[in-house]
Amino acid sequence: MKATVVTPSYNQGKYIKRTIDSVLSQNVDDLEYIIMDGGSTDETIDILKSYGDKIIWRSERDKGQTDAVNKGIREAHGEIIGWLNSDDIYYPDAIKKVMKVFENHPEINVVYGNANHIKEDDSFIEEYYTEDFDYERLKDICFICQPSLFFRKNLVDKYGYLDDKLQYCMDYDYWLRLGKGETFYRLNELLAGSRLYDDNKTLGARRKVHEEMLTMQEKNLGKASKKWIYNLAHVIVDEMGIPREKDGRTNPEFARMLAKVSAKEFIKHYHYIPWDVLKNIKTWYFQK
Repeated sequence: MKATVVTPSYNQGKYIKRTIDSVLSQNVDDLEYIIMDGGSTDETIDILKSYGDKIIWRSERDKGQTDAVNKGIREAHGEIIGWLNSDDIYYPDAIKKVMKVFENHPEINVVYGNANHIKEDDSFIEEYYTEDFDYERLKDICFICQPSLFFRKNLVDKYGYLDDKLQYCMDYDYWLRLGKGETFYRLNELLAGSRLYDDNKTLGARRKVHEEMLTMQEKNLGKASKKWIYNLAHVIVDEMGIPREKDGRTNPEFARMLAKVSAKEFIKHYHYIPWDVLKNIKTWYFQK
């Protein structure tokens, strides 16, 4: 059974060598590695050239990260697809462990494992919160770290490719789409490191991420999760510069503003305020 790893890339010369090395060092016999670069202007191209025929790569302008991943999947010859961003890494034997599950369980079409958040120098920050698969829970929290998930390529025929209209939550969107008809297998092994740093695309656009998340959920699920609406409200109040805490306790000013913003966002997305939400808003607004 052949596996293909797809890496989208754009001006990630600082990290991409570590990403590539983490793939090529996997103890797997039949592994195809495709890197779709969006026309990098830093040292990325020189790094890609240095690997010769060990990797398959192309550098051309694209429509962004999602488009690059889709291009790679289209060109993949592997039965199993992994998607590793150009600033993330696989841990040793990750793909070998995943392939064993697919080989032993032909009824399993999606496998995901555990992951760490890592610093710029690959050192550990924290474990990415992961739990056993439950589709209803997945609607409220994305407990699957993107580089830790692998799927059979034939699922693309059934569910399509990643939504190239999305810039931030294209992975979560795909998990929700797959989850409607597939049971995910959780492999309780550490598979990947997801890098966090100041220039990280997602960290640098928290409000846009949450707004896109709500739009995506409304499209896939009919309505947005209460949890994600609350999360957006917190982000909006954080952007106002109001401290969350004061004198070692919740700042009343933050709580009151959170109540106002939450009410506005629930009316926007639900056209009403659910009773349980209204009770929370009342508590926050009158907090002293």
